[in-house]
Amino acid sequence: MKTFKAALFDLDGTLIDTENQYTEIWGAIARRFRPDIPGLEYKIKGTTLVQIFDRYFPDPQVQKEVTEILNAGEAGMKYEFFPGALDFIADIRKHGVKCAIVTSSNLQKMKSVEKAVPNFYDLFDKVLMAEDFAASKPNPDCYLKGASVFGLDVDECVVFEDAFTGLEAGMRSGCYTIGLATVNSAEAIKDKCHHVLHSFENFTYEKVLELLAVTQHPVLT
Repeated sequence: MKTFKAALFDLDGTLIDTENQYTEIWGAIARRFRPDIPGLEYKIKGTTLVQIFDRYFPDPQVQKEVTEILNAGEAGMKYEFFPGALDFIADIRKHGVKCAIVTSSNLQKMKSVEKAVPNFYDLFDKVLMAEDFAASKPNPDCYLKGASVFGLDVDECVVFEDAFTGLEAGMRSGCYTIGLATVNSAEAIKDKCHHVLHSFENFTYEKVLELLAVTQHPVLT
């Protein structure tokens, strides 16, 4: 059976309920600057701002305007944890499990989170963000780094993700990957992770160990 020494959490859509707010913000940005790409607000989920700019907004002036809109939007967002998330974090930390945030969000965004949730950084042992990674999700670099900062092997870590790009990154890293059916349906993600979790409510350290005892799915390469 695999051990469970670290939990590597995506942030938006996994621990905090912000995806609908982001969809609205990026939907407005897309309609203004890239009306030629329908549904752009969904295509960018799980990617960094640098990656988004490189692919969809190469003009420096447009990047400046988009950044201003995004920063203003993030500053006014509600950063509320999903039901059961904080209880789960407290439970696994009680059992000695290290906890890290592994997010595609940048430093500016995380300042907005800290302002809205003053004790945010006290909840985690490490917070890794866009500036810390050599490559963005779905590249597994972020979760490989998440394991390495604790000096652990990937089979000692569990990834919690909701977005398709993040789930792929988790699976490719070799970590046991749990998909949160928050934004995408359970049906849509069931083949992209080891286990689908509908909610953190009543989810515990012991239940993670039970999952790890079950035969694993093949890891993506």
